[in-house]
Amino acid sequence: MSLVAVCQLENGSWVVKPEQEGSFQELLERNGRVPLPPYIRGGNMVDDDLHRYQTVYAQKLGAVAAPTAGLHFTEEMLDNLKRKGVRQTFLTLHVGEGTFKPIQTDDLSQHNMHYEYGEISQETTTLVEETKRKGGKVVAIGTTSVRVLETAAQNTPDEAEGLQPWKGETNLFIRPPYKFKAVDALLTNFHLPKSTLLVLVRAFGGDELIQEAYREAIEEEYRFYSYGDAMLIL
Repeated sequence: MSLVAVCQLENGSWVVKPEQEGSFQELLERNGRVPLPPYIRGGNMVDDDLHRYQTVYAQKLGAVAAPTAGLHFTEEMLDNLKRKGVRQTFLTLHVGEGTFKPIQTDDLSQHNMHYEYGEISQETTTLVEETKRKGGKVVAIGTTSVRVLETAAQNTPDEAEGLQPWKGETNLFIRPPYKFKAVDALLTNFHLPKSTLLVLVRAFGGDELIQEAYREAIEEEYRFYSYGDAMLIL
């Protein structure tokens, strides 16, 4: 598909216009490919990637990449967790390019976090509140889930009774010191250096625990990032 350059933005990226006719979704289905990271076969996809580089519970179109922590789950595993009494609910965050933008400032407060669209329903917030009232733990699957849950918590008025539904754009950059309001535990992959995702994990687990985990990951040659290994932080 041929593209026509329209203009260059201040951040260096380009606005382009396709020469083909059709909606955004039609053009993607006709010309697009799975957006594999460059460290997986140089970014070159094979036919099975359309299904493998996707969570089994994905529902809504919009993300530029799969939330990697969710790739660990199969339908059978989710069913087994249900039988053990682990209740499950879902939310949406359309992962954008900003998730992969490396931190290039020494002062974390100067990092420009891109906006991403997310939403969390009444059904999900109700389940979260019920879980907390009963003494259970809210386990977020991936940093993307953390961002939506914590964004909803940030937007919930102090006088409200429990976490409130939310949808919109978020540029929440979770970094130390941050007081988590909604999330009690986190399942996440091992992330790359100088990434906002690693900063979030550090804020959640604390420097000592996360440094110990990453030392072991390097010594044992764990796989990082997409299709990589994961850790559960309680």
